Parts: sequence; C-alpha cells; structure tokens
Amino acid sequence: MKFIGKLAFGLVACALATSAHAEWPDRPLRMVIGFAPGGASDIAFKMVQDELSRKLGQPVVPMYKPGANGNIANQTVATAEPDGYTALWANVGPLAINTYLYQGVELDPGKAFAPVTQLTDSPLVVVVPKDSPFQTMQDLVQAARKPDAALSYGSAGHGSSMHVAGAALALAVGVPMTHVPYKGSAPALQDLLAGRLSFMVDSRSTTASFIREGSLRALAISSDQRVADLPDVPTVAESGVPGFKVTTWQAVVMPAGTPQPIVDKFSAALRETLQLPQVRERFARIYTPLVGSTPEAFAAFWAKERADAKTLVERARLQVD
Repeated sequence: MKFIGKLAFGLVACALATSAHAEWPDRPLRMVIGFAPGGASDIAFKMVQDELSRKLGQPVVPMYKPGANGNIANQTVATAEPDGYTALWANVGPLAINTYLYQGVELDPGKAFAPVTQLTDSPLVVVVPKDSPFQTMQDLVQAARKPDAALSYGSAGHGSSMHVAGAALALAVGVPMTHVPYKGSAPALQDLLAGRLSFMVDSRSTTASFIREGSLRALAISSDQRVADLPDVPTVAESGVPGFKVTTWQAVVMPAGTPQPIVDKFSAALRETLQLPQVRERFARIYTPLVGSTPEAFAAFWAKERADAKTLVERARLQVD
C-alpha cells in the first residue's frame, strides 16, 4: 500500500509539472538586456518584441541591466528563478568572450545558462576613411607588417565584437596593432572619419550609410563569404589572410535549470517569429542575417564559439581588469 501511495503521489506530481509546462506562459516574461536602451541589442529585440508577445500570448518586457560589457545582465539572469519567466538577450561578448577576457569573472555561461536559440550571425566589415592610403586589404596588411608600422583600430569597448575582430586580425597578420576602446561604436567611427584611427572592423549596420556616401571605404568582409550588398568587397581571407573568419552574433538563453519543455516552447516561438516576413524585412534593412536555431544546434555552435574565444584571448594575451 505504501508503494502504491508513493507511486500515485509521483504520478500526480508529474501530471502537475506537465500541466504547468503546458500552461506556460501565464504571465509576462522579462527579457534582460545587458546594454543601454537604443543600442544594437535593444534595437534587435524591439524588432521582434510585438510579434513574439502575440505568439506567446503574454507581453515580453525588456529589463535593462547595462554595465561591464553585459556581465551585470549575465549575473542577473544566472541567479534568477529558472521558472521560464526570465531570459537573456545577449551577444558574443557576454556569452562567449567575457569569461576569458575579464579578470575576476567567474560565471561560466555554458554552465549558468540553458541555450534557447541563436538569433543572428553577422559578418563585420573592415573600413578606413576615404583619405586613407589603404585602397585594399592587402595595402593595410602590408603596411601593418612594416617595421615602423603604428596602426590603430577603434572599437565600442573592451570585449566588443570590434575589439575581438581587430585583435584576431592583428594575431592573424602576426603584428601588434593598437586597440583604442570607446564608449560605443558612434564615437569610434567619428574618430575614424577624422583620420585619428587607421581602421575599424565594425558592423555593416553602423557603417553602411558611410560606405554608400563615400566617407568610408570598405576593404574586406570578415566572414568566409562575400555579402550580397557589397559584392565587390572581398573577404579578409581572399585578401591575403587565409582562414580568417570573425562574425558577431546574438542569442537568447535562460537560467540553467529551466524546464526543457519551456525552453523548447520558447525556442519554437522565437524561431517562428524570426520567420515572419515583416521581421525578416526589418533585419534585412540593418544588414543582419537571421539564424533561428534549435536549442541543440545553438548549444553545439555556442560551445565552439566559447572554445575559439578562449584560444583567441590566450593567444592574443587580451586582459581587462
């Protein structure tokens, strides 16, 4: 009788858990964003917010936790209740690079979070001001390898995709280049336009208008393939740096321990949202390719990205206090 009672209790508990998962969500979700409103992450989130909320039947509300290149948001979500009502919208920095780049950061994203989906995967573009002596990527590489070279590149800050891409380029070319961090991409671009920086490896969304008007010259694309809107711009690999590939990506994760049925349901809702024509059109306007992967596919991609980031940070001897 005792065994039957325990079995009955277990079956009831499983039924209640299954029912709770089936009813999720029954209240608003909060999407934690580790950067200030108006930034790239916020803009991308706003492009899917309304449609995702309608698909889930509950509001998905942003919660901004800027600071430390996303580390504060990471901690917020990692310590949140894994009940399916808190998620993190983050990029390659907080999810793959920061653990190795910043001293004193003990949070391991691979253990702290459950993968939901990879949202985007965007190549960067190497740009120089219109008056730069570098007409091609080969010109820049050759200049960098001269004994008296003093090339500098700007970024949106330590640990940003621009910082990592510049460091990866310097490592691939085999010469040191000076990293100049800024508080955002906009001030860095202003110094580049003024000729106070040698080059930048920046997103296409922020450089597109400058390239079109001719104030910036695109030398190369950081991915392993050319892009449709810049068909005459070669890849870095095509320009004398074999094997070079750096992209920036965004993804959604939830606290580790979030029930897998909820993770799967949230992932499916996000993937379906990304397939909507109006959403795809919005991202196309900012030159951002969409992915929309399953939790399993994203987990495999994410593990490789973390391993690659660790190798790069160690080889380039990058460190931020």
